[in-house]
Amino acid sequence: MGLEEEIEALEEEIAETPYNKSTESHIGRLKAKLAEKRDELETQQESSSGGGGYGVQQSGDATVALVGFPSVGKSTLINALTNADSEVGAYDFTTLDVNPGMLDYRGANIQLLDVPGLIEGAAGGRGSGREVLSVIRTADLIVFMLSAFEIDNYDPLAEALYRNDIRLDREPPSITVRKKGKDGIDVNASTELSLDEETVKNVLREHGFVNAIITIRGDPDIDELVDGIMDNRVYLPSLTIVNKVDLIDPSYAETMRNKIREHDIDPTEAIFISAEKDRGLDTLVERLWEELGLIRIYMDKPGRGIDYEDPLILKRGETVEDALSKLGGTLDERFRFARVTGPSAKHDEQQVGQDHSLKDEDVLRVIVRR
Repeated sequence: MGLEEEIEALEEEIAETPYNKSTESHIGRLKAKLAEKRDELETQQESSSGGGGYGVQQSGDATVALVGFPSVGKSTLINALTNADSEVGAYDFTTLDVNPGMLDYRGANIQLLDVPGLIEGAAGGRGSGREVLSVIRTADLIVFMLSAFEIDNYDPLAEALYRNDIRLDREPPSITVRKKGKDGIDVNASTELSLDEETVKNVLREHGFVNAIITIRGDPDIDELVDGIMDNRVYLPSLTIVNKVDLIDPSYAETMRNKIREHDIDPTEAIFISAEKDRGLDTLVERLWEELGLIRIYMDKPGRGIDYEDPLILKRGETVEDALSKLGGTLDERFRFARVTGPSAKHDEQQVGQDHSLKDEDVLRVIVRR
């Protein structure tokens, strides 16, 4: 039996096994084995294809991956927002390669990747899906693009990402595993676990751990436990946009919103656009900025004053140290202190160190040793 057949058999057994306390440990072992087999298959496919993947050079301050079925309007949207020149046509599989465009917004360069349409089964290698997914894993934000008439396409897209170890809109489980020399497996938990301790041990054994200490913070389910042990998952935020709203009849609007709710998406959080008619794009760009968590830092440059035209772009929560790193050169080595004026400062010209967290539209002046 080949790897693909083994994976299919494991998936069928998991689906057919009712979940309860008596089957929990068995399902845990199956899911752990399934994760290992999927990783093995991915390694095998990458080896046979010589590495695979699309050669997209990341640039700019952040990267957004547009994912959607063929002909949903990704190319039209990216052409409307950026300087890209993607071929547009009303037929399937127009985009044959990853096509990056650069969105200039509030002084930030945001790279948008128009990737080939994902199709159901992409994570198994169909439709060049695995190469596409390898590009998506490197993005800072995933944007699902749906047609107003095909809302149900959300689930196969999300499933393709999940099967490729991409976890959306969640924090990674806090799980660490440390090998030891003897005495089996010890389970240390910060709170009472819903999972049986023997289930945790069996999942570890399926991953090849015989003597180990596992430390768990929080109360993960089986899938989160497997994710935490595998430690090769990518955790990314996502946003859903619905295109072609200019084509719907007003009477269909509430039906469309109900369909969105069926996929656990809050319609008030979705962005409704018409890429063709340039509707809703300002709202979309603003949401991209918010979801990416970008902030502008205006540098107070010696002898030249404050540069409001070309801000330094950082991520929310980053510090003066991060600013120095992005500025480059020897600033970090020669750093004495910095002065900050703006939202993060207690007062104008506050003197701060490298650990000071910056906020959007702070003014930063770096004082260095000569």
